[in-house]
Amino acid sequence: QVQLVESGGGLVQPGGSLRLSCAASGSIFSIADMGWYRQAPGKERELVATITGGDTTNYADSVKGRFTISRDNAKNTGFLQMNSLRPEDTAIYYCQAKVFSLWRWLELWGKGTLVTVSS
Repeated sequence: QVQLVESGGGLVQPGGSLRLSCAASGSIFSIADMGWYRQAPGKERELVATITGGDTTNYADSVKGRFTISRDNAKNTGFLQMNSLRPEDTAIYYCQAKVFSLWRWLELWGKGTLVTVSS
């Protein structure tokens, strides 16, 4: 069984920082692209950032310059460093990854972690 588990969410003040983690567990041979998505109250889910197996990154315009996506392949873990947080960053953040396991590719999603930015 393969799964993704996010952690690191919580309540922070505007201007603060958080680092989210996405840990993949189970029988994993390889992880290709990874990404972070978020869904704010009353909004559609949106892409936040992606990172390829070759460490190529892309960011939504709304977070560019403030967020950094990274990965630790040895630990099968992805990260999202969030700086200069704003109230509009409040959302449930989801990790997504394409994982090769037991002779097949799987598109996996975590259950999400809540980030609340408020004074």
